[in-house]
Amino acid sequence: MKKRKLNYRFHDPNSAAVTANYILKIFIEANTKKVEAALQEVTDTISVSDESSSCREGHPA
Repeated sequence: MKKRKLNYRFHDPNSAAVTANYILKIFIEANTKKVEAALQEVTDTISVSDESSSCREGHPA
């Protein structure tokens, strides 16, 4: 038996800008935890860097 190629068509009555905004919101919601973790990691790195530089200068952290 011959395999049929699937063909999907979506009808979206919204404008391209509205659709793009909706997709963007979904991506943001899906990646919020990853972004928060990355920001926390950068913040921790900056804090450690600031503490070590102030210790080298003879100032308490």
